[in-house]
Amino acid sequence: MFGLENKKFLITGASGGIGQAIVEIMHKARATLCISSTKKEILEEVAKKYEKNIHVLPCNLSNPEEVNQLINKASELMKGFDGLICNAGITQDSLLLRMTDEAWQKVIDINLTSTFKLNREACKKLIKNNWGRIINISSIVGLTGNAGQVNYAASKAGIIAMSKSIAKEVASRGVTVNCIAPGFIDTKMTEVLNEGQKEKILDNIPMKRMGTGKEIAAGVLFLASDEAKYITGHVLNINGGLFM
Repeated sequence: MFGLENKKFLITGASGGIGQAIVEIMHKARATLCISSTKKEILEEVAKKYEKNIHVLPCNLSNPEEVNQLINKASELMKGFDGLICNAGITQDSLLLRMTDEAWQKVIDINLTSTFKLNREACKKLIKNNWGRIINISSIVGLTGNAGQVNYAASKAGIIAMSKSIAKEVASRGVTVNCIAPGFIDTKMTEVLNEGQKEKILDNIPMKRMGTGKEIAAGVLFLASDEAKYITGHVLNINGGLFM
C-alpha cells in the first residue's frame, strides 16, 4: 500500500524540515527522487543518507530562467517524470501598512508564480503519460488569513485556487492535482516565534501541540499514491483541528 516503485518525483524545498520528511517517506516508498532548493550543501547531505534513486538539482525559484528549466532538468536526471511536489516557500512578514511592494512581490513570485510555472511545465509531461501527481503545499493561512502575513496568505490562497483550476483541466488525462494545507508545524519557520506566541497558538489547537514534518509527509505520500487516484482538486488540512 502507498508504494511508489518506478515513479519519479521532483520535490522543491527539499532542504527544509517538511521537505526532508517528504524525501524520507517517498524514498522509503521506493520512488526515484530529484530534490531541489537553493541550499546545495544541505541537499547533498540529505542525498547521502540514501543509497540510490536520488538526484540533487539546486534551483533558485526567484530566477525565472532556472524555474523554467527545472522540470526538464529533473526529467533528464531521473530519465522520466511522474510527479511534482511544490513545497518551497518563503515569508516576509509585516503588517499591511508597513509592507513594501518588494516584500509583497518577492513572496508572490517565489510562492505562487514559481508554483504556477512548475505546474504548467509538469502538466505538459504528465498528460502525455496519462498518469501523474501534482501536490502543492499551501497553508492554513491561505484558508483563514493571518495578520501580518497578507503577502504569504495571498500566495497560499492563490495556490489553492490555482490547483483546483488545474485539476479540472487535467483530470481526464489521469493527472491529479491536490493541495496540503499544514497548520503550525514544528520547523525552523516556527522557531522564530517567542514563548508567548507559541502558547497562544497552542491554546487554539484542539490537539494542543504543533504538527511534525512527518505528519505532512504522510499526507503527501497518500496523495502521490495510486490509492488516491480518485481524489483531485482537494485540500488536505493537517492542522490538529485548528481549522475545520
